[in-house]
Amino acid sequence: MEQQTYTIREMSERFGLPASTLRYYEEIGLLTDVIHTESKKRIYTQQHINCMTAILCFKRTGLPIAGIQEFFRLENDIPGNIDQMVAILEEHEQNTREKIERMESDLEHIQQKVRYYSAVRDAIKNGDEMPSWDSCGCEEKAQ
Repeated sequence: MEQQTYTIREMSERFGLPASTLRYYEEIGLLTDVIHTESKKRIYTQQHINCMTAILCFKRTGLPIAGIQEFFRLENDIPGNIDQMVAILEEHEQNTREKIERMESDLEHIQQKVRYYSAVRDAIKNGDEMPSWDSCGCEEKAQ
């Protein structure tokens, strides 16, 4: 059975990336084994789709390109590098959890501001006394 292949345009559309990004990932060794036809067109496979899915997941969660490169390099010899691979993933998991906690705290602060300024808007609209920050259930947290 013949393997499904994809053009650079199809990959670009699928992942919402410019073709230049795909070429860059190939240049720096993140996308490997890309077939080039005689007319210099790139041909991608399901392996490249899987790889791009992993790259974009790592990027969304904040792993730098150098970290992704290192992980993929280690992946070339999983049995010999499994401890390092797990360590990278565990550290990245912990960093991601910390970012989520910071973002949840920031979201809570934004929600407090929405409550406060909505109350201010309502007071202005209705000619009422301006609310205090505390009256909206908004308390400053120590940073």
